[in-house]
Amino acid sequence: MKPVCCAFLAFFAVAVAASATAAERYALVVTGASGGPEYAQKYRQWRESFTTTLRVKFAYPPDHVTVLAEEEGAGVLKATRENVRAALDSLRRRAKKDDIVLVLLIGHGTSDGEEAKFNLVGPDLSAAEWAALVKPLVGRVVFIDTSSGSFPFLSRISGPGRVVLTATDSAAQQFETVFPEFFVKAFDDANADQDKNGKVSIWEAFSYASAAVRQWYQEKGQLATERPLLDDTGSGIGREAGSPGPDGAVAQVTYLQPEAPIQAPANSELAGLLRRRAELESELELLKVRKATIPPGEYDASLERLLLEIARIDRQVRTKS
Repeated sequence: MKPVCCAFLAFFAVAVAASATAAERYALVVTGASGGPEYAQKYRQWRESFTTTLRVKFAYPPDHVTVLAEEEGAGVLKATRENVRAALDSLRRRAKKDDIVLVLLIGHGTSDGEEAKFNLVGPDLSAAEWAALVKPLVGRVVFIDTSSGSFPFLSRISGPGRVVLTATDSAAQQFETVFPEFFVKAFDDANADQDKNGKVSIWEAFSYASAAVRQWYQEKGQLATERPLLDDTGSGIGREAGSPGPDGAVAQVTYLQPEAPIQAPANSELAGLLRRRAELESELELLKVRKATIPPGEYDASLERLLLEIARIDRQVRTKS
């Protein structure tokens, strides 16, 4: 494993632990110019399904979900360049360093081989412009472009503390994508929860959707024109769900579903112990998904340290409960 990846994951382990109990979650969901009634209906269905998951199943507060679309409506603004800029500027001012900020793009995209654009209502924004707008966000950014021609967004958006997904692995893949349908569905399908911990991580949703895309093309008897990629090391290279590579460890411990709140007891010392235990459990979760990328001796030592400290805190909690 390259030193830069080790350093990044070590940095992220601290970030995950620090945000274990306090992270807010925000989402910007954009469906752009559809190009016709058939596409408009699909995009609206996917958008509404996903925002319902966020608002109802995951209980996001109304002001934590911003929706932009081709047509304005109740709680929906027009998907213009100006409204995208305003939404991301608002997130820049609101989101803190431990928060999670999701940007999901559903619609058409274009690419000339080097630069890509996501089709909005009116003038589009290029991948470079999206990157400039996302750059000031201090929270953990999950940026997902499910459109055709989305591949150049991977290198533009990727960076430390970010999880970036694209529906394609080549700028030449510019046909309509089916990835968004299955990605959205993942958060309402128990089969997507691979580790059976009761919630679906970004990695699990990516893996679930990637497998469904492959199956969709096989059933149609067609050559696949999309291959989803995920980057969470900041390299801008990414990998497919079934391929080896360093990417994926951060996405495996990143959830859109909020953590269950810890009810802080009146005893401030006990509250501190419970917070520390939650931090250690987050570190342990990240260590386990990193197991294949670190030397066995280092893994065993880290595992022992965490388990012993958790056990020590548990003993203290029992004496004070």
